[in-house]
Amino acid sequence: MNNLPLLFLGIFFTLAFSWTGLILTSQIQFGKLVQTTEVLDEEGNPIEGDPLYPEQIVGLAQQGKQVYLDLGCIYCHSQQVRRPGFGADTERGWGERQSVPRDYILQDRVVLGTMRTGPDLMTIGDRNPSDDWHHQHFYNPQITSPGSTMPPYAFLYRVQEVGVEPHPRAVQIPEAFHPGEGLEVIPTRRADALVAYMKSLRMGYSLPEAPIIEQ
Repeated sequence: MNNLPLLFLGIFFTLAFSWTGLILTSQIQFGKLVQTTEVLDEEGNPIEGDPLYPEQIVGLAQQGKQVYLDLGCIYCHSQQVRRPGFGADTERGWGERQSVPRDYILQDRVVLGTMRTGPDLMTIGDRNPSDDWHHQHFYNPQITSPGSTMPPYAFLYRVQEVGVEPHPRAVQIPEAFHPGEGLEVIPTRRADALVAYMKSLRMGYSLPEAPIIEQ
């Protein structure tokens, strides 16, 4: 019993040092990061009138992020391009530069991911900006990525009979994967939101601390 105060102090200081190292130190290092221009002026300030990066994800794309989380995409995909020497991310075409803390400052929840069963998605909007590609991929990944282990998300789409005129937003599905003659595949709002989120994942801009080096 006489050792209880020492035990309490030991636990307290252990937690305090852990908090200092993990939270406070990170806040000191990165807490003041703000949007910036691709290059700085001679005084090290953003150039007035130039676009600011990173851009805020808003609207339908922000809703799509919640769909991304709901479907568990975070368990198979990362959103972090590693620097050369720490992986083959740039060689695989997953980004022209490494991702840095400033890339994430506007995100209310950073979804770095836990593993890479599938490719990194940090720049998927740069690599595949087509709505059709993403809708085909979500309806059945085998359409765009033969041999993929990703499950189909056909439940995000509505299959209906073709009317007098085809629906203007019908997804073009190859014959081998088509639901049947006289039918068409229409994206639901969740599918549109998820595609909008995928297209918002772009990193085709330089930052002062991480410029894109022209080859």
